[in-house]
Amino acid sequence: MYKILLVEDNEMNRDMLSRRLIRKGYEVIMATDGQQGVEAARTEAPALILMDMSLPVMDGWQATRLLKASPETQGIPIIALTAHAMASDREMAFEAGCDDFDTKPVDWNRLLEKIQTFLK
Repeated sequence: MYKILLVEDNEMNRDMLSRRLIRKGYEVIMATDGQQGVEAARTEAPALILMDMSLPVMDGWQATRLLKASPETQGIPIIALTAHAMASDREMAFEAGCDDFDTKPVDWNRLLEKIQTFLK
């Protein structure tokens, strides 16, 4: 069973995504801000991270940069989740170190396909 870290401050999004991931057989760890996300990635060693980019305390951009700069977490794939769908937002996500990018509202089938691709 793969462990996925879901870093999302919106309770509705967190609830919807976590329930769907659990139904697909994934173990889900949750964090509600970027700092918690970085700490959870270090302690839980997830197989993949779903990172909201607009987070309190520490945003997803900074959290991703920290995770990708650390030898213990740099190999964990990170999929950026954001309501910002501009091409520049996509570029910023990749520059921060994200391995993929998906927009909100989440298209569940498309996101699941991306998750499965990284976890093969």
